[in-house]
Amino acid sequence: MKKLLLSVTALALSAGAATAADLPSRKAPLIPPPPPPPMWTGFYVGLNAGYTWADSNTVNLLSTDTGPGGFTSGQAAGAIPSAFSLNRNGFIGGGQVGYNYQFSEKFVVGVEADIQGVASSTNTASTFQAGIAFAPTQTGVSTSLDYLGTVRGRIGYLVTPTLLLYGTGGLAYGQANLSVNAFGPTWAPPMAGSQTFSDTRAGWAAGGGAEWMFMPNWSAKVEYLYYDLGTVTTPSIGYAYGANFTTLAASQRFNGHVVRAGLNYHFNWAVPAPVVAKY
Repeated sequence: MKKLLLSVTALALSAGAATAADLPSRKAPLIPPPPPPPMWTGFYVGLNAGYTWADSNTVNLLSTDTGPGGFTSGQAAGAIPSAFSLNRNGFIGGGQVGYNYQFSEKFVVGVEADIQGVASSTNTASTFQAGIAFAPTQTGVSTSLDYLGTVRGRIGYLVTPTLLLYGTGGLAYGQANLSVNAFGPTWAPPMAGSQTFSDTRAGWAAGGGAEWMFMPNWSAKVEYLYYDLGTVTTPSIGYAYGANFTTLAASQRFNGHVVRAGLNYHFNWAVPAPVVAKY
């Protein structure tokens, strides 16, 4: 009898356990953790260095003449060149500051401002022509770009969460210098003069690059930019001979290319702190 009672009790307990297993759980459902905050959003500062070279190396000499015997006649006779070939190549380096906003898992927009000094000396060329049908004349030009800066928008695509490919474009500005001189000791009367343009020019820049977030708050980039500050023309050297008047000026387009590498530190002030659950 006892054995029968024990068997019935064990069977009842087993049936109750099976029924309880079929009831819905009282535990809260599992909630997946929130996605990590966008790592690219926020302000950043950095340094850059690279190389720049001019796209237009020709300095043209522009002349006017109200009669035979001036600068225009000298160019026609070969005593004064019509152009010189000069470059503005050199190393470039400076800093940048910007802000990024990552508005999805794949896209980042932002704005960046930078300024760089150009480590190249003034490029100068001159020539002295004895002339055949014209008085001996020495002419020369010089050109340089002291610094270059930009203010640009950026839009990029995240190939991976830490690798950004981007295009960029906007304002460019720089200190352009151009001068011309002429000397004719046997002109009647003797001629000597020089003129210089030196001022900040504004234009545009566009390009692209890649930036890699290689550790929290730090990124490295490589970038190419094309810039165009327009054409610069010096004031004219004026010379009066008899009842006639002649002028000579220099003109060059200030445009070129920049290839550089940079290092940025990201403050990420705009990234919200992670939420910590409390129980």
